[in-house]
This record gives sequence, structure tokens and C-alpha cells, in this order.
Amino acid sequence: MHLGLHVVSFTWPDAPRSIAPTLAAVAETAESIGMSHLSLMDHYFQLTMGDLKPEQEMMEGYTTLGFLAAKTKTIPLGLLVTGVTYRHPGLLAKIVTTLDVLSGGRAELGIGAAWYEREHNAFGVPYPAVRERLERLEETLQICLQMWSDNNGPFEGKHYRLAETMLVPPPIRRPPILIGGGGEKVLLRLVARYADACNLFSMLGVDGVQAKLDILRRHCDAEKRDYNAIRKTLLWVSSPYADDFVTQAEAFAKIGIQEVIVMPPTGSEPVSWVRGLEPTVRRLAEVGQAA
Repeated sequence: MHLGLHVVSFTWPDAPRSIAPTLAAVAETAESIGMSHLSLMDHYFQLTMGDLKPEQEMMEGYTTLGFLAAKTKTIPLGLLVTGVTYRHPGLLAKIVTTLDVLSGGRAELGIGAAWYEREHNAFGVPYPAVRERLERLEETLQICLQMWSDNNGPFEGKHYRLAETMLVPPPIRRPPILIGGGGEKVLLRLVARYADACNLFSMLGVDGVQAKLDILRRHCDAEKRDYNAIRKTLLWVSSPYADDFVTQAEAFAKIGIQEVIVMPPTGSEPVSWVRGLEPTVRRLAEVGQAA
């Protein structure tokens, strides 16, 4: 089992001047201890959740990943997850490809249907109903995959029309696609149809995650897709420093979870917090995975 890192807060002493050096040190530390993944949120405002408030610092995701690409060498980089409404899909494919080329083939496309209405309204970004957002998500996936193929022709969809899907330079490797969310009728079907990975939440508990994976398996059967080819990841919402963390993670590994993604808490000193996870990275690497 692997341990990934998801940075959600940039509220550090002496911000904004401290943000770049602190974030670089966090990324370098995560890479040095063998963490499997580094991601950020895709938001214009900070969330309203726990100690987080919209008035706190928030960085634009892909610009920040470009900065981190220059500070790291091996760790995969992505957003958990890109809001489908925030960028035209042709531009999104170009942005992710640029990140992939400049990082040496480390870009991942994490994507979801978007949900934070306040920031859409604040920045003047259209916020259609959930059904339309899900339709746009599927078309965005189709466009990205077409642009990452040898097909440079047009794309004609319900919401998007592209005269050409030429992408030069191409990515060094086709960026893996991760879809975030556990919507049973649409999102998990899109995972089965298009994605290389899915992301669920530890707050569902082992039984709840198992139920989602069972539904994903049924969608894979319907799509004639190999269920085992999809990487299963889990966003961990409690502390990885808990005494029973590895035991809890092992229970998820037994149902097929391959990567647990943890978040430095608000108010922590993030570099030392990440550095302290090194023994956990080693212990999780020894945890067996269920097929």
C-alpha cells in the first residue's frame, strides 16, 4: 500500500511570502521519504470546513503544480480534483500536457464535477445544474482522451465543439485519469468507462467503501472493463499519526484500496509533519493488497 500527500492549506506564518519556500520544502520532503503522490485542491477560495475559511490563502492549482514540477524529480503531480467547470476541456488537456512535459512525465489528471457554488459566483464562472456538470465531465474526458491520441480531428458534443484536437507537443506519457467522488449511477460508471483510478473517502468506513467498490465492479462488468486495472485510492480524513492508523489502512487494503492520501492539518508545521510520516510510508509498503 502507498501513502500519498494532499495539501489543502497554505495558511502559514508570514504568508504570502512563505508560501513558495514552504510548499517547495513540503514537496521535496514528501518525495525524499517515498510518498507516492502529491496533490492540491482545485479551488479559487479556501473551503468552509473545520478550521478552514474562505478568507484564508488559496493558490491556483495548475500554476502551483508547475512550480512544484521544478522543485521535484520523481513524485507524480495532480489536482484532487480538477473542477470540470473551471477550464475549457481543450485548454485543460493543453495545461495537463504542459505539466507532463515539464515534469518529465509525472502529470496526473484528477477530475470531478465541481461543487463549490460560492467561488463560481464570485469569479463569474457558470455553475450549471449537476446533471449538466456530469454531462460536461463525460465530454471533457472524451476530449482529453482524443487529444492524447493520434486523432487530431474535430470533436462534436452536446456542450463542447472543437474544430481540431491537435496537441503539440504530446505528453511524455498519457496522463493517468483519476475521477473523484462516489456517485453510484454516473461517476462510478465514468470511472469504469474512462478512468485509470478512482478516489473515495475514508469517512465511509470499510463497509461503505466496499459497497462503492462493488458498484464500480458492476459498472466494469457492464463496460467490459478489467476492474483490477483501476487503481483505488482513499482520501484519509483523520490523522495518520493515530496509533491504529496502519491497522485501519490494512483493513481498507484487504478490500482493494491501494493508496491512502493524507492531509497536513491546518496549523501544523507542514514540513516536519510530512517528514514524520517516513516510518509510516515504510510500514504501509509492507501492507498486502487484496485483488
